This record gives sequence, structure tokens and C-alpha cells, in this order.
Amino acid sequence: MEKLHFLMVLFSLLNLQFPSFLLLSSASTLPSKYFINCGSVSNISLSGRKFVGDLNLGSFSVGSSSAISDVTTNSSTDTSLYQTARIFKNQSSFDFDITDFGIYYVRVHFFPFSSGRTNLADAHFDVSAFNFSLLSDFRIKDNSNSPLIKEYLLTINATKFSIHFTPRGKSFAFVSAIEVFLLPDQEFVSDELDLITPSGLSNHRYHGVRSQVLLTIHRVDVGGPQNNDSLWRNWIPDDEYLLSRESAKTCVPYEGTLNYDVNGANNYSASDLVYKTCRELNLDSSKGSSNSSKITWRFGVSSRAKHLVRLHFCDIISKNASDVFFNLYFYGNFTHMISTNKISDLLAAPLYYDLVVESDDSGYMDISVGPRQDSKNKTAYLNGVEIMEFMKESSLVDVPGNGNRSRVFVIVGTVCGVAFVFIVIVLFFLGIKYKKAKQGDDGVGSWPVFHGKDTTSRKGRANASSIRSLNLKLKMPLLEIQNATHNFDPKLLIGEGGFGKVYKGTLQNGMTVAVKRSDSKHGQGLPEFETEVLVLSKIRHRHLVSLIGYCEERSEMILVYEFMEKGTLRDHLYDQNEKSKRSSKRSKLSWKQRLEICIGSAKGLHYLHTCSHGGIIHRDVKSTNILLNKNYVAKVADFGLSRSGPNDPDNCSVGIKGSFGYMDPEYFRSLQFTEKSDVYSFGVVLLEVLCARPAIVNSTKREEMNLAEWGILWQNKGQLENIIDPLLVGDINPDSLRKFGETAEKCLKGDGANRPTMLDVIWDLEYALQLHQTAVHREPHEDTTTNAFFVELPLPDSIPDWEDNDLLIGGEVDGSDTTDSGVFSQLRIDAAR
Repeated sequence: MEKLHFLMVLFSLLNLQFPSFLLLSSASTLPSKYFINCGSVSNISLSGRKFVGDLNLGSFSVGSSSAISDVTTNSSTDTSLYQTARIFKNQSSFDFDITDFGIYYVRVHFFPFSSGRTNLADAHFDVSAFNFSLLSDFRIKDNSNSPLIKEYLLTINATKFSIHFTPRGKSFAFVSAIEVFLLPDQEFVSDELDLITPSGLSNHRYHGVRSQVLLTIHRVDVGGPQNNDSLWRNWIPDDEYLLSRESAKTCVPYEGTLNYDVNGANNYSASDLVYKTCRELNLDSSKGSSNSSKITWRFGVSSRAKHLVRLHFCDIISKNASDVFFNLYFYGNFTHMISTNKISDLLAAPLYYDLVVESDDSGYMDISVGPRQDSKNKTAYLNGVEIMEFMKESSLVDVPGNGNRSRVFVIVGTVCGVAFVFIVIVLFFLGIKYKKAKQGDDGVGSWPVFHGKDTTSRKGRANASSIRSLNLKLKMPLLEIQNATHNFDPKLLIGEGGFGKVYKGTLQNGMTVAVKRSDSKHGQGLPEFETEVLVLSKIRHRHLVSLIGYCEERSEMILVYEFMEKGTLRDHLYDQNEKSKRSSKRSKLSWKQRLEICIGSAKGLHYLHTCSHGGIIHRDVKSTNILLNKNYVAKVADFGLSRSGPNDPDNCSVGIKGSFGYMDPEYFRSLQFTEKSDVYSFGVVLLEVLCARPAIVNSTKREEMNLAEWGILWQNKGQLENIIDPLLVGDINPDSLRKFGETAEKCLKGDGANRPTMLDVIWDLEYALQLHQTAVHREPHEDTTTNAFFVELPLPDSIPDWEDNDLLIGGEVDGSDTTDSGVFSQLRIDAAR
């Protein structure tokens, strides 16, 4: 208590204040957090931002500090922010509590100066955020004239955001200031944009812009002076980028009021000066026809990288709104016609075009504008250019750890001796306070927590996913999924399983989807997630649930499927929370519907077992993993436990996989899954469909507890009709029931070798359906599989609803024997047995 009182008095003497920051209340509110003055106890106001000294936060561990009496600088900027810095000897991080998900600007400031024996220009380090490398093998020149500011644009959809600093070798890292703030305009960038290659406009669009981290490398006010905008972005003149000054003339600056929010741009898109100045084609300088002239700017870029290019336009040169439209070129190739008044008929209405542009190996990017012959005013112009590079993924650790804190050294510039003594005492007490706080909650309020780590290298995330290395086109940004589910609104929750919760969602294109979100409290996790993505990204079948997309962003693992309106098969058979009573709310499935559902499910499993990827064993066939669409078409789902064939070494494992009541007894003896294990599980599903009861129930009668044993007991008695769903009484043709019972019995054979293949099962079920739909007089003792009866019941011309020749693997038609002709020949052979 005495220490706390002393600390409060000390803060009073030093006039230290803990700032409070307001959340963004509207799109017109400027951000107020986070702005950090690193290595300092001072709060500094700069251009409308209040940078808070990180020593005020009490949220990091400090080993020691040093001070210098003076910082000599020739900077023309306000240097008050750059008189201190934070040094990192080991891998360390600043952690920020995120309360509002969305698009953020992140700026990291560096200003090297000397302090005694330490010269910040000697620093050699890496900087990363999430799993992206922000700066790699980074060194900074000893340039005291101005700070170096690296600016990034990224989407943050996690409650913690961390910036990691990792020294190289025996060197160190440092940072002067940090900005992390939410953009007031959350429609700032689209997720899907046109893709331009060095050879011209691509036929494909680029998806997933919002899941990238973008580094600003150029921000140019074309035809205007250096200036700053409302989001503290620095715009520089375009003079050094013009290839031919004679080709362009500077527009007369516009003095009127700009018409924002008409063509898509708003006050935050750029500064007013950007839209009130421009370069226009200088027709007088063209030696040839004006129609062949262009204005070209050349920008230095990274070789063979992707860039987000934003081009700003505002028609301040025309007398009439429809006078000007012109061509846009990249690397000399035409890509777009630009019509800056296509949305409204207003002049001076700012807008911008966003494009994803790939660079070649030249190290530069050419952007040109030129006139069109069909334009009334044959000219062209440009107001501004922004180029942002897509950052590459990093192997550096991206999640703050809870290990021991590293020692952090602070360089303080222009600090008098008396104040320094007070600061050291403050740091001592803050250190005590922080250590105690860390025993409980990690973080102070909504302010960033600084973490240091004792190790300088990491083996990578323990749960780093192998699917990141694959070029799968199904990856979706987290922000799109959050928008589709209204940020996982509990009102949209439609189910919960072993992997996590399932939400109903609507994508931007209007498609209704089911979104399955991983929950760490459930037993399944990364292996099941990876397997599901890898399996469903390779296969397509009418009776397998389609994977629309997946998201592995931040700490999220999310799967997006086609939406199955009628839910699971079990939902229509019984209430799984009841023991033996049926739910009065369930729908009444006719026997014909049930047979068609079983046939469809069998087709899906048969395709899995015989597909060209070596055969896939589902390993968790059950009624809750068979889903129904609005037309009651069955689709097999949940491939998290799937494995590719019996030779997969992972098929033999100590842990029991699957669901009790459905598992193959042979599996318990050998711990080896085969296709026949799926056949056994499907046999249990057949009895579920027939009897409308769970695979396992609590009962005083032992023979009733296990559905497989109970069903076979009555099948052997020849009295299977005694245990069927009462809703089916009078609805089943006896011959169809007999054939169905025989099929289930064969599936449930104790020895897998004696069980049929799924193709055999399909044939038997199709036959049961024919028997149900065909009235044939038969004797009760007659065998339904004899050739005599087969003659009485001719096969249809084609197998109804088969559609297996529409199966796609990797975009190609499957070449297995599941075509109509191949299947038909096998059916005839089977029929003769």
C-alpha cells in the first residue's frame, strides 16, 4: 500500500497522466488509438495525434535503461517524437488489445541516433506481424535528417495484435514510435479486384485482398505539392516519376468544393489537394497524332511481386461531365477504359480505381494514361497514385508467448539528471506492478502489452498448418466470413459438433452457406481441419457436401460448405436426446424417400472408395454426417477423420477413431480401417433409417442396447417388420423390406471380407426401391435374389439419378469405372449371382 501511495505521488510530481481513448463512434470520427512514443515517459501531441510514452503504460519488463544529455539532429520535422527509442536484445513484441475488428493502418517509425557506445544505425533485425514478414534482414542508414516510417494496411480480426521484433545474430532491434489505428472507412478496399499481369489484363480476378498485409511503397500527388491528409498519410510530388515531362502539363488547381461520396471516394480516400491537382496530356507536345500520345510514370517496385495499385481521378478539367474518357495502360499494354463520370454527371467528384498488379523482373512498373478516339475531348489525366506491395508470409513466431520476459534497454534523449532518477524509480515500481499483474490477467486495460522473449529463434507455430503451402483456390478472408455470419451472431447458430459451432451465413454473391468454426473446447482441431480441406478440395460429387471455402487466418480455423436446408438425416428420424420415443416434431419421410437417401449416401461413399486419389475411407459414417438439401438429396459430410486408403500408415493408430455404435468390430481387433469398415457403419445407418432409433440406447434389455445386434436378431427371426418405425407401417412393400434387411445384414457381417462393396450395396438398394415401386405377386418364401425373380423385374434402361459421370477430380472427369456403361455391366454380373 505504501508503494502504491508513493507511486501515485511520484506520478503527480512528474505530471504523468494515463490517457483514456474513445472507441470510434461513427465513420466520421478520427481514430484515437494506438499511438505509442517508444522508450519514453513523455506524451507528445503531433499533428492531431497523442503519442503516449510506453513507460507510462506499466505493461512491459525493463531490465535497465541508459540516458544521453543531447540529441543532435538536422531534421526539418518535429523531432520531439524521435528523441527516444526502445531497444530489443532478444525476440520481443508489442501486443495490442483489439476491440474493433476491421481494416487498420499500422505504422512503425525508425529514427537512428547515437547514445554513448550504441548507434541505432547498427541495428540488424526482422519485424513481423501475424504470419507476415513486415521487414526482413532490415538495416537502416544513419540518416538524422528525417525518420523512416513503414506503413502497412491490414485486416485485424483477432482480439490480440502483435508486432514482433527479432534481432539478427548478435545485433539488436529498435523502434521509435508505433501507430495502430482503425480506419474510419471500413469499405476502404475490396476483397476481389481485377488482376493485371505484365502482359496485360488477366482473365482471372484476384480474391483475398483483405487477407493480405500491404506495405505502402509509393504515395504520389500527381501534379501537386507534398502534403498530408486527414489520416496522416504523406503525399509527395510526381516529378521524379514522370518519364517525359513534355508529355504532360500541370492542371490549373481547382478552387471549388469537391463532390465527395458521389463516385465512391470520400474525405478519407486522399487529401483535397490530391483531387484538386492533376497532370493532363500535353497535346501541343505530341509530334504525331494526339491519339497515340500518353503520359507515363515509372515507379520502382519489387521484382515479381503483387501490388495493390490505387489510381485517383477527379475531373477538374472538363466543361461537361460526359466529355472525357480515356485509356489506362500498364507496362504499355491497354487494360481499362477510364470514365470518371460514369456514375454521376457531376464534375469534381473524386473516385479511385483499385487493381492488383503483378510486376515483372525489371524492378519497375510503368503506368500510363492516353486518349481515346471516341472521346469528345481527346485527352487524359491522373490525380494520384498509391502502390502497396503484398507482404510475404514469415516463419517467425506470430503468437505472443507466456514465457520469461527478455531484458529491454531504453535509450532516452534530452533527459535531465533529476528527471532520470525519478524515471528509474517509476520503472522499478511499474516492474513490480507488472509482474504481479502477469500472474493474473495479461494486459492493462485496452493498451498494448510489451512482450520480450529469451529465445532468438523459434521452430514455428506448434499448430502451423500444412495447407498454407498449397495453392488452394478455396481460401477465404476472415472478414468476408464475419460479414456473412454477422460476426458469428448467436441467432444464426444452427448446430454444434465435434469440430465446433455451425452458423448459417450469406456470402456477398447471395449464396447461403454453412460456416463451421473451430472451437478449442471441442476435441477436434487442426488435423481434422487440414484433412477436411485437403479431401474436399480434390473431389466433387453430387452426393458429397461441397466445400465452398476455408479460412485459416489468425487463430481461426473455419470451413464453409454449401448450405443443406433440411439438416441431418438423424433430424428426420428421431430426437437424439430421447431414448426410445420419437420426436413429434420430426418430418415424415416416406419409405421411398428413405431408400433414395440411402442410395444417394451409398453413391457418395462408393465414389470415395474408388476415386483416383487412391481411395478415401470416411471413418465416421453415421446419420448425423449425412445431410439433406431442400429436395432431400443426401450428401455425405464431415471428412475430418478421412484417410486415403488402407495403406495409409495413419490408418493404424493407437487412438480409437469413429463413433461408438457405428464402429466395425474388426477394427477393435486390428485397429486397421478399410473400406469395409465404412460398409459396416453404413449398415448401422440402414437400420437407423428403418427403425428410427439411435445406434446405442440405454435399456434394461441387453439385446436392445446396440442397434446392430438388435436389428440382426430380428432379421434372423424373419420378423424385421416388428421393429420398424411405426410411421412406416403399411408403407413398405414386404419384398422391398426383405431385400433391405438382407442388405443391412450383409453390411454388418463380423468379417469384413464377407461384407459387400458399396457398389454392391447401391445395387441392392436400387433393387429394393424397384421392388417397392413394382407390384409383383410373390410367394413369402421366394428368394428375392434368384434369377427367376430378376427376369420378372427387368432393369431400367439407365440407372436413375446416378450422375457419376459428372464427378470431377482436380477439374477433370473421373476415369474410374463408375460411368453408366461400367456400372451397368457390373449390375448385370451381380444380378446373375
